[in-house]
Amino acid sequence: MLSLSQNFAPTPKTLIGASALLIFVAAIFGALNVAKVKTLRSAVADTSTTRAIAEQDRARKEKELKAREAAIAAEQAKLAQLAERKDNTGAAEGQLAQIRNEKRQLEAKLQDKEAEILALQRQIEEKQPASVNPGAPSVVELQAQLDDARQQLDSGEREKSLLSEKLQSVRERSSQLEDEKKRRAVARGKVGVRGTILAVNQAYNFVVLNLGGRNGVEPHSEMLIVRDGSFIGKIRISSVEPASAIGDIITSTLARGVQVQPGDTVIYAGTNS
Repeated sequence: MLSLSQNFAPTPKTLIGASALLIFVAAIFGALNVAKVKTLRSAVADTSTTRAIAEQDRARKEKELKAREAAIAAEQAKLAQLAERKDNTGAAEGQLAQIRNEKRQLEAKLQDKEAEILALQRQIEEKQPASVNPGAPSVVELQAQLDDARQQLDSGEREKSLLSEKLQSVRERSSQLEDEKKRRAVARGKVGVRGTILAVNQAYNFVVLNLGGRNGVEPHSEMLIVRDGSFIGKIRISSVEPASAIGDIITSTLARGVQVQPGDTVIYAGTNS
């Protein structure tokens, strides 16, 4: 009887079969590993893509937030300018009412002074030396009264002249305030007028607009520059034509690195006064 070791002794055929089996198993594990690596690489790629999309979305939202904040800041600045104009208009109207009252008082004083001067002139005419009358004042007394009346007349004439000059000054101030009131009323109606920058000269820092005198644009008025809803700076109008205008870029209002470009929007902000 053969021993157990002799029955299970490896033969070349057995070894070849075992080797083939091991190779087959290794091939299966290799295929599984390759599939797993591909899956991991795909997962990494998907994660990177998702992260990139998330970063882009975050950057876009940050840009939109900054644009909204800039737009809000521009609107707040516009509201502050409107409030300031309203306060200035109220103060000007109060001053105008005061000047009108002063004008009426001066006109009344002037009329009173003219009446007083006429009365003094009649008094002087009545006190001219005439025929001798025993009951009448002496010539010396009449002359003294006449001199006194003339002095009062001269004083009245000077006061009348001063009142006339003061009244003229008040009339001029009243006219100036009336013009200013009208100008501010017109300016309030123009706030919010929009236009577009047609051309930019970076060398001399000026722009050409598609707005002009027909749109109510005036020299020395200021306009806000807006791009994609964000405030980027200001211009000051230097020359106005019926359908176009030229404005100087106020470089101090531009952020570092920002340049005005054709196509940027401009919004009327009012005169610089």
